[in-house]
Amino acid sequence: MDAAFIPTPAPLEASLAAKHLQPRWYAAHTWANHEKRVAEQLGRLEVEHFLPIYHAVRRWADRRKRLEIPLFPGYVFVRLPLQERLRVLEIPSVARLVGFNNVPAPLPDDEMEAMRNGLTGQLRAQPHPFLKMGRRVRIIRGPLEGCEGFLLRKKSDFRIVLSIDLIMRSVAVELDAEDVAPISESKISSL
Repeated sequence: MDAAFIPTPAPLEASLAAKHLQPRWYAAHTWANHEKRVAEQLGRLEVEHFLPIYHAVRRWADRRKRLEIPLFPGYVFVRLPLQERLRVLEIPSVARLVGFNNVPAPLPDDEMEAMRNGLTGQLRAQPHPFLKMGRRVRIIRGPLEGCEGFLLRKKSDFRIVLSIDLIMRSVAVELDAEDVAPISESKISSL
C-alpha cells in the first residue's frame, strides 16, 4: 500500500477537538427539587442555561398558593462547549449530564431554541406524560415553529405534546388547529 492512502489521525483528532469547543445544549440531571438552585448557581457562573417553568395552584387544607414549578422536573438545560462540562458538574446539586456510556449527548439546537423561544413567552404549557404513540405533527406557525410533537384533542382545543426523547420528558401546549400540519407516514417510519 502506498503511504499516501493511509489516513493520518490528525484530521480526526482536530474534528473531535472542534466538537468539544462548539457550544451545544445538554440536559443536566439535578437532585430532586434542586432545579431552581442549580439555575441560580449557573447564572452566577455565567453558564447559559434554560429552566422552563409553569404556574400551578396548590391547595392545602388552610390555603391556596400559586407556585412556579419546573416544567421538566429534575432537569436544567445548559449550553456550553463539552470541554467546559466540569463547570456544571462541580455544582453540588447536579448529578450528571444526560448521555450514553458516560458521554453527554447534545440536544438538537433548533429544537432547544424553538422551545426556549416558545416557552418563555405567553404559551400555556404544563407537564405531560411522555408519549411514543399518536399522530405526529409539525408546528408550522408561532413561537414553536419547526418543533414536532404528537397531536391530542382536549375538548375543542388542540393540544400538542412535545417530547425530548433523551430525557424521556414531555410538555403539552395548546395551539390553534391552523398552526399544525401532519407529518407524512413515510417520514415517521424512517425516524
